[in-house]
Amino acid sequence: MYIIVVGAGQVGYYLCKALLDEGHEVLVLDKNPGRCERINEELGSVCTWGDGCETAVLAEAGAGRADMLIAVTDEDEDNLVACQVAKHKFHVPRTIARINNPKNETLFKKLGIDCTVSSTNLILEHVEHEVPTHPLMHLLKLGETGTEIVQVRVPAGSGAVGRRLQEVNLPPGSIVALVIRRDQNPVVATPDTILEAEDQVIAATRPESETALREALSGV
Repeated sequence: MYIIVVGAGQVGYYLCKALLDEGHEVLVLDKNPGRCERINEELGSVCTWGDGCETAVLAEAGAGRADMLIAVTDEDEDNLVACQVAKHKFHVPRTIARINNPKNETLFKKLGIDCTVSSTNLILEHVEHEVPTHPLMHLLKLGETGTEIVQVRVPAGSGAVGRRLQEVNLPPGSIVALVIRRDQNPVVATPDTILEAEDQVIAATRPESETALREALSGV
């Protein structure tokens, strides 16, 4: 594949190196000539000095034939613009953006970015898996739909304990699929399923509904 990487910082450098090792054709764009010089000295002539947000620069970089554009600068705004220009001006099939501020993730997806990567969220998800008392844990993100599969613990003090699922005020678009009891036996969820203390609830939800879902089931 022909892949354009916008941003020649540490992330861009190691990403470029890994993609080259996998046999891809890679071109890196960066506004800092010093960074370009460093990459070209170490990896060959793979970096061009220019602003990856500008249409003319992307055109010269061959965005019209690119299979993918990955924007990994330190500025979320630049990453968003580079991906949007690639998608709408050059019809690049796949765009990936690095997100430095996790709050921007929903916005990027609404604006058509195919995939976002937030190091903050990745670390947080690792913490969730390592800390068993965390009330909500991310299990899986379903492709480009934005829907996530999460696991929510129902603590003993939750108002949901002893109530049927249909009586719990779940946020719109959230569906409970499975309940795992303390004895590890899974129960297929129905509207009449009664929640018990320390149940682990497996649900599908939207990112913007996670907080409401967690509060409804765990009370936290």
